[in-house]
Amino acid sequence: MSGVAQPDGSHSCFGKEKRLLTASDYSRVFDGAEARASHKHVLLLAKQNDRPGHRLGLVVAKKNVRLAVQRNRVKRLAREVFRQADNNPPYMDVVLLARRGIDQLDNAELSSILRGQWRKLEKRVSEAETSERRGR
Repeated sequence: MSGVAQPDGSHSCFGKEKRLLTASDYSRVFDGAEARASHKHVLLLAKQNDRPGHRLGLVVAKKNVRLAVQRNRVKRLAREVFRQADNNPPYMDVVLLARRGIDQLDNAELSSILRGQWRKLEKRVSEAETSERRGR
């Protein structure tokens, strides 16, 4: 499996352990999302998982992003932002849904939006976990 070369020469993979793979993985997040981060161009849904690390699922519909090259670019940038994010608990399964117009953004804009939404999502999952502990 190939990975992305890092400045220090190491590689960062996006292996199976970091991806949502099955329909049931996606359904679990869609049906029981504990946190969401919404933006004009993207929606992130998250549910805590019991695995060691975050997992990402991508939904970039042809209806919203016509060209395959643009769909692939959106997915590549989303994976890169996800890879760079802190891998701290609480661990979550995240589904990214691309909205119409996301393909009009340049790479810097898109990366910035994704990083901001990721931070918002982490904060909301942490808040949900804290309030859940207080309720017990």
